[in-house]
Formats: sequence, structure tokens, C-alpha cells
Amino acid sequence: MRILNIHGYNGSPENSAYKALAKLGHEIISPAFDYENESPDDIMGRLSRLADDEQPDIIVGTSMGGFYAAVLSAELDRPVITVNPFLMPFLTFPEHIKSLIALFGELSKIRSENVSCIVGSQDEVLGDHEFTKDLLDNPRFRIIEGGKHSGATLPLIEYFSEVIK
Repeated sequence: MRILNIHGYNGSPENSAYKALAKLGHEIISPAFDYENESPDDIMGRLSRLADDEQPDIIVGTSMGGFYAAVLSAELDRPVITVNPFLMPFLTFPEHIKSLIALFGELSKIRSENVSCIVGSQDEVLGDHEFTKDLLDNPRFRIIEGGKHSGATLPLIEYFSEVIK
């Protein structure tokens, strides 16, 4: 499978999701983003162009990257896997509130059958993920007891093996 991997805030293109996907033998496109110095519109523009050019089968996003992955999935009607997604970044980044709220509105278009999501029950950054569960809940939604915010604390290889067909 050809997969677009979107890392989180202060994360690396070779994050835990990238490493798990690589172990499973997938072809991975994993760009770097500077969420502090790139506007949300610029990030979405880059992601849209990448998706057009590379034609990934699946989009994977971790934390802040999970927000952008979910928005891209909604816009392109493509499968998405989110790992501890940060779905309300406008609460933390008020300097980009208008752009982020506009992107957040795109999530109303996301199709449940396109979404897989894994979260940690002990996420020390995002909390209990109740909002995430309300928005993205379906049979592929997994809460990992004891899992933290880092994807390294989640069974990503097993989860990706289960949901990537």
C-alpha cells in the first residue's frame, strides 16, 4: 500500500507510525511540517498537492497530524487512520483560529467507513479522547488501556495489520 504519513506537532517524519508501517512493508510518503511556522492553509495546500501527486491509498496521521489527516480524508474521501488525533487544535493555536475552525468544519464530511482510530487511555497530552470517540467511533475505534500520547506506547503494528487491507 502507498501511505501518506503525517507526523504530529514537534514530531518527526520517521515517527512511530512510520516505523510500524515500514516494518509492514508499506510504501510511505512522510513529509516534514513545522506547525509553528507554517499556516494551516499552507499545510493543507502542501498535503493536497502531495495527495494529488502521490495518490496514496491511505492517509495516516498522529496527534496534530491526525487532524490534518482527518480533514484530508474528508476532502478526498480516502481512508484514514488516526493515532491519538488532536481534533480541536484551534483551542491551542489561537493565532490560527479562523483557519483551523474552517478546517474543523470539513470533518462533518468525513465518512465513518473511511476512519480507523487508535488512542491511548492514559494520553497525558490530550486526555480521555471522549470527543474523538464521539466523532470517530466505529468498529475500528480502539482505546488501548495504559497507552499514552506517544505512538510508541500503542500496538501500532498489530493495529495497522488489522485495519489495512
